[in-house]
Amino acid sequence: MSTATATGSTAATTTPLSPRTRLLARWAGLLAIIAGIVMIVAGGVVWGVVSSQLADQHITVSEDASFLANAPVTGPFSALAQADAINMHATAMADGKTYAQLEKDDPIRATVMDASFLRASLFTSVVSFGVAFFAIGVGLILALLGWATTTLSRAIPATAR
Repeated sequence: MSTATATGSTAATTTPLSPRTRLLARWAGLLAIIAGIVMIVAGGVVWGVVSSQLADQHITVSEDASFLANAPVTGPFSALAQADAINMHATAMADGKTYAQLEKDDPIRATVMDASFLRASLFTSVVSFGVAFFAIGVGLILALLGWATTTLSRAIPATAR
């Protein structure tokens, strides 16, 4: 909204807020900040727990992996690299067949099944890292929006009511 002045220029004006609206905006902003901080902390805790649980397993990415060879599996990219390496080994062992494609009496079938379970576990950790990262990102945005809301509610003048 703008108003023309006597010299012809325009100046920005704001519409005053009622005291109740200002109070609601401050409370909404404060709640958003608190929720954002909780999400950031929760995401960080989940990231740390998953990382430490992977580290406790002392898994190392295979030396013939397509990326991150010989790296300890403690994060999303190393878990993905090891899952890829497990798939490569199981596929080579089974001549390109999956667990479901192998005959029931094939002695390799149990090993391919174990490889499938290991890959699924590693993929679960990758998803957990993704959810934790998402929670941290949303928490950061929510906290920033809450800060902006509280700041703006203080900057806009109150009505005389």
